Amino acid sequence: MFCVGEKIIYGENGVCTVEKIAPLEMNGSVPDRLFYHLRPLVGSGRLFTPVDSNAYMRPVMSRDEAEAFIAGIPAIEPAICSDNRFNHVDSFYRDLFKTHELEDLVSVIKGLTLRLDEKKTRSSRAEATIKRAKDILYSELSISLDIDLKSVESYIAEKSGPIV
Repeated sequence: MFCVGEKIIYGENGVCTVEKIAPLEMNGSVPDRLFYHLRPLVGSGRLFTPVDSNAYMRPVMSRDEAEAFIAGIPAIEPAICSDNRFNHVDSFYRDLFKTHELEDLVSVIKGLTLRLDEKKTRSSRAEATIKRAKDILYSELSISLDIDLKSVESYIAEKSGPIV
């Protein structure tokens, strides 16, 4: 069980702060069922998930794990979808988010950036997917390294070169 104040990774939402562990204060909710009340680091709103849920949750990586991860970024291959049909490309990259692996997020960033560069066109869907991958990746690294979220990209570039 996580503690109030702890930063955790929750599903595909990235880093969230556990603000409270309590029953939901809504009509029709079970009064004795505990929920994590979560606040995402990136974005707004509040998320609720039962403490005993099967949803993907884990602690944020340690500083040493973050440093080792950053050192390995140059070796991570881009995720390339060979199918050009829009719905297949979208599904290919969406499935990589579901692995909850930071390496897959870097693969998405590298792969979609290459795809955009090769096509020499703008794609709002690809750009949004890259942004989402960066938000999830950078939010965890920001917490692990205890640096400002806006400094993460330059920190990575300084330590191991730019992601792409």
